Amino acid sequence: MEASLMHIEGERGLVFDRTNFFAAGGGQPGDTGFVETVNGRQIKIVDTMYAPDKTTVVMLAEEGVAVPVPGETLVLHVGWKRRYKLMRMHTACHLLTVACPFPITGAAVGEEESRIDFDIPDASADKAGVTAQLMDLVAANHPVFTRWITEAELDANPGLVKSANVKPPRGTGRIRLVCIGNEGMIDTQPCGGTHVQETGEVGEIHIGKIEKKGKSNRRFRIRFGPLPS
Repeated sequence: MEASLMHIEGERGLVFDRTNFFAAGGGQPGDTGFVETVNGRQIKIVDTMYAPDKTTVVMLAEEGVAVPVPGETLVLHVGWKRRYKLMRMHTACHLLTVACPFPITGAAVGEEESRIDFDIPDASADKAGVTAQLMDLVAANHPVFTRWITEAELDANPGLVKSANVKPPRGTGRIRLVCIGNEGMIDTQPCGGTHVQETGEVGEIHIGKIEKKGKSNRRFRIRFGPLPS
């Protein structure tokens, strides 16, 4: 993607008029990659985040490099291999909330491992059983898509929000939903992250560990690959 550099935030934060880089949020880390100048110089981007006002995306250049001059047009290259792993992992997290339909108390998406904390009244869940449910959802290759609803529609359907502690950001008048399955019948919930287009793209995943983090809090760790024997 070509974009015009608007200004420099701090010493090395690049702010463009548009970007295809995902800014960290909702438990998903920001994109990395590089930007390319007209003369072919590549500037590594080590993180992407929102500015404090939450309206501006800031792409953080690596330390020690000469940043481009505002007004320049550059080409933005997302680190696709890493992004795609995060897309697969984030989608897997949504599938876990289907297999474990309990209030979410925390979450973090990672390249090799993700975690979700649930408020579970008993400790009946086991790694093999949940893994089997996840792989059934992956194998079914359900479509994954997004749609928008108004804030008023969300207020009328509070069950769409699965997090017990974090509410979707408001102020724009609309809420982005990520849906799985035909017409979102498998899962529909507010989310601003990145996901694959079909659950089959997630690939083989398993629950690596279930940890007790309180009287009724259980932490599930999702990992790529088959469940170890």
